[in-house]
Amino acid sequence: MNVQDVRRQFPILDQDVNGQPLVYLDSAATSQKPKQVIEALEDYYNRYNSNVHRGVHTLGSMATDGYEGAREKVRKFIGASSMEEIVFLRGTTTAINLVAGSYGRANVGPGDEIVITPMEHHSNIIPWQQLAKATGATLTYIPLQPDGSLDLEDVRNAITEKAKIVSVMQVSNVLGTINPIKEIAEIAHENGAVMVVDGAQSVPHMKVDVQDLDADFFAFSGHKMCGPTGIGVLYGKKHLLNAMEPIEFGGEMIDFVGLQDSTWKDLPWKFEGGTPIIAGAIGLGAAIDFLEEIGLDNIEAHEKRLAQYAMEKLSKIDGVTVYGPGPNDRAGIVTFNADDVHPHDLATVLDSDGVAVRAGHHCAQPLMKWLEVTATARASFYLYNTEEDVDKFVDSLHKAKEYFGDVFG
Repeated sequence: MNVQDVRRQFPILDQDVNGQPLVYLDSAATSQKPKQVIEALEDYYNRYNSNVHRGVHTLGSMATDGYEGAREKVRKFIGASSMEEIVFLRGTTTAINLVAGSYGRANVGPGDEIVITPMEHHSNIIPWQQLAKATGATLTYIPLQPDGSLDLEDVRNAITEKAKIVSVMQVSNVLGTINPIKEIAEIAHENGAVMVVDGAQSVPHMKVDVQDLDADFFAFSGHKMCGPTGIGVLYGKKHLLNAMEPIEFGGEMIDFVGLQDSTWKDLPWKFEGGTPIIAGAIGLGAAIDFLEEIGLDNIEAHEKRLAQYAMEKLSKIDGVTVYGPGPNDRAGIVTFNADDVHPHDLATVLDSDGVAVRAGHHCAQPLMKWLEVTATARASFYLYNTEEDVDKFVDSLHKAKEYFGDVFG
């Protein structure tokens, strides 16, 4: 993998920000888009913009082929057994809400348990909170180890025969923790629960095989994997999706509409009401082509090297605390704080040097409470980042510490 060749595919990286070359270290929030994804979107709008499934004219057929062709690319990319198991939605948030609102409402009741972890993104907490409140179920948490990882003995103790749903992120968007999803799924299934996986931070960065993981539901977003915003995927095992009712109704998802009752289309279309996200799906298909050409194993190894390099550099700076597992056990995410400097102030100074990092609670307030902080700064790496990016980031961090040390020292 030649990183410089990869970087040339991303037009946005070739610019100065605040008079400095852009160093983009916020890919966990959203990734940048390569030329071929941008061109795929332009081609759709310039050449065959049309609605799908409805028209028999040429443009409609081309749009349908592009949309459904993208579904097949997703199927292969995550190892699903059928295109019927791939539902296009707005993103991870919408996908998890669909599972909670449809499967959860039908299968969870008083006395049942929903099991998650304190490291989850809000999108994988709030839908389960609402489901528990609506059904009388109990929301249970698997405790974290001191380094922010999960111990399988704790998993076994937390998942009992009362559990109906277990929902865990594969990779933490804050700590970089890589969770043992396959083993957690096995424990969930032994107790009769379904396994839901938030794959927003894993699918863009490592090979994922939903059948090998034995996930019952798996959700992820296109915009974090070089694709457009507003497109995401829910994978669900066919028998589970078949048994679920839609929670959004209207055109496109219906089979027959009468005056008093209606019936739904087959999978996956019964969950895709209204005009679907056509351009987004086509762009996501182009992003998958791009990532597969480079190779997910190459991407994962590259990001881990950068994270390890960054952690080595940060460990030499007095007063900097890095959160999460050791460098060999995390994805390409490094979350940290610097003594006596608020993360927002830190990010502002770094931005003045053209270095883009994230600062805040990262949609993970329960995890912030567990860390005993109100916010953190986060550098997240992707296939287009380099060791030079890390060097610039660390140099800028030194400047920020010196600046605030002079001001408040």
